[in-house]
Formats: sequence, structure tokens, C-alpha cells
Amino acid sequence: MAKFYDAIGDEHKAFIAAQPLFFVATAPDEGRINLSPKGLDGSFAVMGPNRVAFLNLTGSGNETAAHLIRDDRITIMFCAFAGNPKILRLYGRGRAVHARDPEWEELLGLFKAYPAARQVVVVDVESVNTSCGFGVPLMELQGQRTMLPEWAEKKGPEGIETYQREKNAISFDGYPTGLFDDDEEE
Repeated sequence: MAKFYDAIGDEHKAFIAAQPLFFVATAPDEGRINLSPKGLDGSFAVMGPNRVAFLNLTGSGNETAAHLIRDDRITIMFCAFAGNPKILRLYGRGRAVHARDPEWEELLGLFKAYPAARQVVVVDVESVNTSCGFGVPLMELQGQRTMLPEWAEKKGPEGIETYQREKNAISFDGYPTGLFDDDEEE
């Protein structure tokens, strides 16, 4: 049975910490709805009962950041793929923090260091929802993928910036992501 809570409790925090994978959903006022899997080790932090953050690493798109500029609603979902079945969703309002922002260094310190760090997404959690998860399959974690950190290490800082300018400054629907100072809002 689904239950709603006003804040992240200790049991929720423990469940979140135990999950190796989470999903992030955002949607602009028009265009595609985005649902992204996330989960490299040390990339999620519970900052308080109504605030979380995750490290948004360089990837083939930058939809979350673009969507949050246009509509700051965000949902984060965790599923138990092992042990007792459970789904936990965090509903809230998010914003992307970039390397040029004053709080970047402090927020970056919450996470494991990755050479592909692109943004930190901070979410003010408005409600927490838990549900049964009876339909979620049991799966076994084989380990963390190392491909993204290895790729970023090989590219180096200049190569990452070039890639981000080419692939991450504009969303798939043509919306600015705010990644660079010279990004222009429509």
C-alpha cells in the first residue's frame, strides 16, 4: 500500500543508501519527458529531511538540467532489486548547480570524485512516497561500470569541455542547459 510522508525519515535514508541505482524524471513545459538511470557509487546524498542532491555526470545528453530551467519539478525513484520489495519516490523542485556557482565546491565535496562531473542537482523534497514494489524483479548487482570515469580520464578536462559544448549545451529538444555562461535562454 502506498504511503506519503512530508520528509525523508531514517528508514527512508537507509533504504536510499542501500540502492545502487536510481532514476530521475523531469519534463519541460513542452517536449520530451526524460527518465534517466543514475547510480555510480557515491553520486547521491541526502542532505537533510527535505533536501537531496546528486552528481550529474557528463553523458550523451543533458536533459535534466535543461528541463529544470523550464520547469523545476523532478521525481527521483529508488527500487529494491534485492531483499524485501519496495519503491521509494522523492517528489520535489530541483536546480542544477554548475562549477561557476558559489556553492559548487561545497556540494561537490558530498560525492565521490569523478572527472566527468557536470552539475550537482539539488532537490528540495516536497513529499516522499513508498509503495510495495511487488512487480519489480529480483536482480543481482555484478558491480559498478567503469567506462564513464575511464572515458572522462582519457579525454581530460579540455576534451570534456569540448564534448560538453558539442553535446551538452543544448537539450535534445533544443533547450539551453545552462552549462556554460554563454548559454542563452530562449
